[in-house]
Amino acid sequence: HLGDCPICCLPLPLGRENSTIMECCSKTICDGCYGANMIREQEQKLKHTCPFCRNPAPESSEDVEKNLIKRMEVNDAFAFYQMGWSMFHHEKDYKSAFEYYSKAAALGDI
Repeated sequence: HLGDCPICCLPLPLGRENSTIMECCSKTICDGCYGANMIREQEQKLKHTCPFCRNPAPESSEDVEKNLIKRMEVNDAFAFYQMGWSMFHHEKDYKSAFEYYSKAAALGDI
């Protein structure tokens, strides 16, 4: 498994279909905890925040990119992976994608 959900401590399955990766803190949250947070926010008419770090959800792709850069500055392996994915799939910049993927792997991202 991919470790435990940082909220409920249940094991996260290898597939990403039952979990959500939070772009603000790069934590993988099980869909149960993510869904419970969404329901709580809707019932209490709150703005959407991360169930782990409570930062507000990014509102634009620019906000996502700024956050990725901030996470990469502290050597967050998943942030390097996400930037590589973006370079590969959106920008079609395969050289940069390879460099980001390589850095993510060196930092321990699977």
